[in-house]
Amino acid sequence: MTSASTRALLSVPADVDEVTRLVETVLSAGRAEERRGLVVQTSGSTGVAKSVVLSVRALRASAQATEDRLGGPGQWVLALPAQYVAGLQVIVRSALAGTPVVHLDPGGGPRAVVEAVELLDSPRRYLSVVPTQLHRWLGGDDQEAAAALAELDAVLVGGAPAGSRLLARARAAGLRVVTTYGMSETCGGCVYDGVPLDGVAVALGASGHLRLAGPVLFDGYDDRPDLTAQVLRDGWLHTPDLGELDADGRLVVLGRADDVVMSGGVNVPLRAVEERLADLPGVEDVVVAARTDPEWGTRVVAVVVSSSPAAVPELEAVRDHVSAVHPRAWAPREVLAVDALPLLSSGKVDRRRLAEQLGLLARTGEATS
Repeated sequence: MTSASTRALLSVPADVDEVTRLVETVLSAGRAEERRGLVVQTSGSTGVAKSVVLSVRALRASAQATEDRLGGPGQWVLALPAQYVAGLQVIVRSALAGTPVVHLDPGGGPRAVVEAVELLDSPRRYLSVVPTQLHRWLGGDDQEAAAALAELDAVLVGGAPAGSRLLARARAAGLRVVTTYGMSETCGGCVYDGVPLDGVAVALGASGHLRLAGPVLFDGYDDRPDLTAQVLRDGWLHTPDLGELDADGRLVVLGRADDVVMSGGVNVPLRAVEERLADLPGVEDVVVAARTDPEWGTRVVAVVVSSSPAAVPELEAVRDHVSAVHPRAWAPREVLAVDALPLLSSGKVDRRRLAEQLGLLARTGEATS
């Protein structure tokens, strides 16, 4: 069991300068300090946050594997909150590379992106973002931010599914986009573009449940041996996610097992529907959820942010778009138009708050990061 009673734990604060000092202290203390645990909070996108204990050894392993995959050490823009694992890892990578972090407010606009990139002066330059940020920076007629982002050696996109349309738009603008999959329990992203980082192992159970192993794994949940035992067994992290391997052997994450709802006697994977609708013309952002229905048991609902009031898609257009790829039984039976989706400080959608606002059933899973 990993707990405050058995080892020294250092909580990661929210202040960027404090996080930087903490990281520099533990990294400079030598190998003897690598058993020291840093405690990061999961983002609580569904209302349930957990305290994740990460060893300095695991953070080092993750940072080194990222550096190897991206082609070498470099300078990073910090555009994510420092208290969560994705922001923490930007600071760890920078400290190990000996390069100063360039700060960018997580909610900053396109001009802030340009100014941040202009401050980078290392041969290799990187950025880590969530899809919502990339969407906002690439939207509109002003392509100044896109041009600046295209100068970077890699733009890591994780924390939530990035739709194929967003990725296509980014790559068409010249961005070197790398999609990442991981979570706080794996020191952040550990699978890049469907390929595990060096040292990381991926396994799929008979039902498609995804397991991860390697030196990047967390030590446990602080003072929660019960939760730790549920997910950390025999050296493997048993994630709540479902996956499959594509024709090239790359991992495709299908969503969480508990993000599947029964509607009219058919299992509907909400994430798969969500990703399909992200490519529907006029849809700027979308969440697919469900609500109790007397006829269907559970009714699938698409909550959309459109580019304009006139661009809100009709229900039949939504259903046709989904059923062109998936079974029509998966298609939403209701469309709700909203001005914006509620976000957490991490940039992820606050799904629990959205469910409360609209009377939907809360999706129980914690979004990966």
